[in-house]
Amino acid sequence: MARKPTLKSVAQEAGVSVPTVSQVMRGTGRISGKTRDKVLEAAKRLHYIPDNRAASMRSGDNREVGFVINQLANPFNAEVMSGVVDLLEAEGYLVSVLDTRDDAARQGRQLEAFIRNGRGGLLWVPARDTPDETFDLLRAQAVPTVSFLRPASDSFDHVGIRNAVATDAATCHLADLGHRHIAYLGGTEMTAVRQRRITGYERAMQARALAEPIIWPSQDTKLAGMQALNALRAAHPKVTAVVCNGDMVALGACLGLQKSAQVPGRDLSVIGFDDIADAALATPALTTMAVSPQKLGRKLAQVLLDRIREPDMPVLVSEISAELVIRETTGAPRRGLP
Repeated sequence: MARKPTLKSVAQEAGVSVPTVSQVMRGTGRISGKTRDKVLEAAKRLHYIPDNRAASMRSGDNREVGFVINQLANPFNAEVMSGVVDLLEAEGYLVSVLDTRDDAARQGRQLEAFIRNGRGGLLWVPARDTPDETFDLLRAQAVPTVSFLRPASDSFDHVGIRNAVATDAATCHLADLGHRHIAYLGGTEMTAVRQRRITGYERAMQARALAEPIIWPSQDTKLAGMQALNALRAAHPKVTAVVCNGDMVALGACLGLQKSAQVPGRDLSVIGFDDIADAALATPALTTMAVSPQKLGRKLAQVLLDRIREPDMPVLVSEISAELVIRETTGAPRRGLP
C-alpha cells in the first residue's frame, strides 16, 4: 500500500526544506513565487492535502462543524442542511452531518464522537428525552452550540419557528373559506414542535367557534399521509379540510385523494407546513405555511458563526415567522357536503 504523502515527501519532491513546504502550505514566510509554485506543483503531483488538526490545536481555531439532526431523509431537513452548508463552506468551514433518528442514546454517542474529534461548533436538533447529562456535557466542553427547531436549554442559542402562530393562521385560512370541520393530520410523538402546532390549530378552532378539534396521527411521510387520510375520512366523514404537520404528510394526503379520483382543493382542502421544493412542483401545487428551509438553514449557520466569533455575547433565541402561501389545494367546501 502506498504511503500517505507528508510534508517531508513534498519537500523531497520539490527539492526544498520541510519548513519551506510548511510555510507555503500555511501562506506564511517570505517565499519567492518560483519556489512557491514548485512546492504547490509537487504537492499536486503527490496528491498532498494538509492536515489542519495540529494547526487547529495550536491556534484554537477549528474549522469543522457538526450538524446533529433528526430524520435526515425528510426533504425539509435536507433543504435546511443545504442552506447551512452553503453559508459555512463559504466561510471556510467543513460540515459533518449525523442523523440521531430521534434516539437519545444514539445522539449521546454521536455528540461524544464530535467532541473527541474536536469540532469547532455544533448545530443540533435535540432528540426526544435528551437527558440532562447531555446538556451538562456540552456546557462543560464549552462547545459553541445552536439548537434548532426544538429548544434545548437557556444556555444555548436557538433558532426555531413560531409554530402555534403558523397553524393558527393556517386554520383561520380554511375557516375563511367556509370550512367548519377541520382536522389536524400528522406527527405521532408529542414533541415540542408538534405540541405548539396543535396548540395553534386548537386555538383557532375555538376562537372561530368551529367543530370539535380532531387530532389524527401519522408518520410524516407521503405513504403514511395517504393511508392516514383515508382512515381519517372513514372515521370522520364530515371533515372537509386538514391542517398538516408538514408538507410530506400533506402531499401524501393529496395523493390519497387523487387515488380515490378526488381533487385536492375541491373535494377536500389540504394545507401543509414548511414549503419544501416539492410543494410548488406538485400537481396540484400545495398550499402551505412557508418557512423557506434553505434560508432557515443560512440563518442557523449565521447564528453559529456569530457565537464562534463572539463567545461571550448574550444567548440568542430567534424564531422565524411562517408565511401563508396559497396555491391550489385549498378552496371552499363543496356544496352538499356536511
